[in-house]
Amino acid sequence: MLTVRLICVGKLKEAYWRDACAEYEKRLRAFCGFSIVELPECRLPDDPSDAQIRSALKTEGDAILSAAGKSALFALCIEGKTLSSGQLSDQINTLAVSGTSTVSFVIGSSFGLSEAVKQRAGFRLSMSPMTFPHQLARVMLCEQIYRAFQIIHHGKYHK
Repeated sequence: MLTVRLICVGKLKEAYWRDACAEYEKRLRAFCGFSIVELPECRLPDDPSDAQIRSALKTEGDAILSAAGKSALFALCIEGKTLSSGQLSDQINTLAVSGTSTVSFVIGSSFGLSEAVKQRAGFRLSMSPMTFPHQLARVMLCEQIYRAFQIIHHGKYHK
């Protein structure tokens, strides 16, 4: 069974976001080993310098890469490629069929992801050209992973 990890920098503060993610986590157990890994966000001043941002991204990036291990990596970033739900399911299914045991999706902090994480990623994914709060993006990604497995297993899917 494929293991899917969602590696996120920062925690969900509001219960409604946690509840939504927990619901998708429960649904995904039928299809894969699914877990959410929350990593600490580096604290920065209100108006950080470029050097402070780079340092924080490096620290966060090192933690992300450690958590990802040797898994196939999808990095969510602005410069990533947008995919339809069907295309995402194809990507996940191709990895599973090729013998990949673990897939990790990464959501960085408000300043994004380090270049090291982006370079290590086999795929750079963009949710949309629009900007979403990280908490909402996490819920949306959980839903899309669930939808991908529904497509793979010919379940209920609304186009």
